[in-house]
Amino acid sequence: MDQAEFQTAKQQMLRKQLRRRGIHDPKVLAAMNKVPRERFVSRQTHNEAYADRALAIDCGQTISQPYIVALMTQALELSGKEIVLEVGTGSGYQAAILAELAREVFTIERYAKLSKQAAATLSALGYRNVTLMVGDGTLGWADRSPFDRIIVTAAAAEYPPALFKQLDEGGILVIPLGGRDYQTLQAIRKAAGRPRTVSLSACRFVPLVGNC
Repeated sequence: MDQAEFQTAKQQMLRKQLRRRGIHDPKVLAAMNKVPRERFVSRQTHNEAYADRALAIDCGQTISQPYIVALMTQALELSGKEIVLEVGTGSGYQAAILAELAREVFTIERYAKLSKQAAATLSALGYRNVTLMVGDGTLGWADRSPFDRIIVTAAAAEYPPALFKQLDEGGILVIPLGGRDYQTLQAIRKAAGRPRTVSLSACRFVPLVGNC
């Protein structure tokens, strides 16, 4: 595809995948329109960058379908002032979307290869408010906490206690919870130190791996 074809595919994504399925936050739609998703996918799937499905990337991981990226981002209710922790950098696409909408983004990836690739892509695109780390995302990033928002792009049976502890009061944690083959995307708000959960959508993510 050339740039004109990518732009056409992107506009179809915005219209058919996002707006028609309830993505209504204008800031989220603007970020999805601005970030060039084709820069974050593999060469093998380059022409499918805006397809309505997850795509394989290196290390046996995936880049989530555009709708899920937008849904998770919308659920964070970002105003532009927040400090966000992302668990699962992957290709860096979700981090780029967050960087358009939050004050600062911290993102953890357990695969050094993916983190290095994501850092190079984000830097090439001019993002300066994203800090990357290779490590165990289930432990969070205590030195940088508390976080206003936390987003987890891999599935767990339950949310890691360390992440909820590092979430500031009133903050929101978005995470897919469930078994290996089926999960429910959850938005968990910390209210008076306790979780208040809203279910968003059925989903399927790669498993979250860590010490917690």
